Amino acid sequence: MDINTIPEAFQTKLRLAVLSSLLTGPRSFKELKVITAATDGNLGIQLNKLSDLGYLTIEKAFVNNKPQTTYTITEFGRGQFKEYVELLERLLKSEE
Repeated sequence: MDINTIPEAFQTKLRLAVLSSLLTGPRSFKELKVITAATDGNLGIQLNKLSDLGYLTIEKAFVNNKPQTTYTITEFGRGQFKEYVELLERLLKSEE
């Protein structure tokens, strides 16, 4: 991965925020909404995009008779995030 080939998943602030928050464990839609301060529509679109790209999984269930959606980063997503962070670190070191 180099600066000219940054994956689409890391090209927006909202996607970065979602993936960063999922590194510590699964999150519900409500939790991600609070963390990112995104609108329902924008967050939903970005979550679906990240799922389509293979960066996260979406699990739907009922909790106390209410629908709840949980998002979990995939191993692929975690690996790509690590590569992205390593790219940023290399760029910072090359500036020194």
